[in-house]
Amino acid sequence: MAKATDPDQNLIKLPSLRAVKAFVAAARYQNFTRAAEALCVTQGAISRQIRELEEHLGTELFTRAGRAVELTATGSIFFDVVQLSFTNIGEAAERIRSNSDSKHVVTLCCSHAFANFWLAPRLPDFFETYPEIDLNLVVTQNFLSMETGVHPDLIICKLKKSHDGYHSQPLMCDVIYPVCTPQYLEKHPQLSSLEHLPDAALLNLSPYGRSQVAEHVDWRMWFACHNIDLKERSSDTPHFFNANDYNLLIQLALRHQGVALGWHYLVSPLIKEGLLVRPVREELVHRETLHYLNFNEDKARDPSCCKLRDWLIEQFARSLAPDRS
Repeated sequence: MAKATDPDQNLIKLPSLRAVKAFVAAARYQNFTRAAEALCVTQGAISRQIRELEEHLGTELFTRAGRAVELTATGSIFFDVVQLSFTNIGEAAERIRSNSDSKHVVTLCCSHAFANFWLAPRLPDFFETYPEIDLNLVVTQNFLSMETGVHPDLIICKLKKSHDGYHSQPLMCDVIYPVCTPQYLEKHPQLSSLEHLPDAALLNLSPYGRSQVAEHVDWRMWFACHNIDLKERSSDTPHFFNANDYNLLIQLALRHQGVALGWHYLVSPLIKEGLLVRPVREELVHRETLHYLNFNEDKARDPSCCKLRDWLIEQFARSLAPDRS
C-alpha cells in the first residue's frame, strides 16, 4: 500500500489565490465596486474575499473611506509582491498558450549581440518571405538553463547539443579582428600598423557575467596570439575600457571612441556600409570555437520551423566568408 503524502505546509499556509486576485483588483482600482466589475463578480464577493485575506494575514490591508479604499502600509508591501507574481504567472500562461496556438509561431533563441547585429538587419527579408510565420525571439546569455516555460524551436549558440532533444548543426567558427570608424583611423593613422595598435583607445569585451561556454577572447588574448604583450602598453596611452555588453562596445566604436574587436559575422554588415573599417589586416581565426544551430527534434516535421531553419542556414552561407578586401 502506497504511503500517504505528508501535508505540504508551504502550500497549506498560502492564502486563497481567489482572495489574492480580489485584493490585487481592489488595490489597483482603489474601489471594491470597480474591482468587482473588472473580475465580473459582485461587490459583496470582493468584500468577503478581502476580509478572508485580512483574517488569514492577521492585519488590515485597506483603510476604507466611503466607497474609496486605500492601501495600508502593510497592504502596499503585499501588493508590490503579489502584483509582480501575478504578472509573471500571466506571462508564463501566455507563453504556453502561444506555443499551443494554431498560428504558425516559431521560437528562436540567441544572444543579444546576435539578435542586434546579425539577425535584426535580415529580419525584414524573413518577414517579407514568410508572412505566414510569427517569429518569437528569446535573447539570453545563459543557454544552459532556460527560463521555465521556454522551449525554443531553434537555438543559435556556441553549445553543441545545447539540450536533450536537439539536433546540432555547425554554422561557422569565429573570425575576430579590430574595427573602428574611418574617422577614428584618419585621426590616428599610426593605428594601421599592428605595432602601434596597442596605443589606441581599446574597447574590451570582459567575461564578467557572460556564459562561459567557450574560451573567451579579449584584447589581451588577441594581442598575445600576435606576439604582443599588453602589459608593455605605455601608461600615457588612451583609455582601456572594459564592458561585458558587446552592443555597448560597438556603439562606442561607431561614436569614434576607440577600437573594438569585431566578430566577423556580427560586424561585416557595418564594414560593408562603410561605418566601420579594419585598421590592420591581422585577424584571429578561432577554428575550435564553433557556433551551432540547435534544432528541436520534435519540430522536424513542422513546416514553419523547417522554413526558419533553412532560411538561417542560407543566410549564414551568404555571410560566411570573411571580407578581405
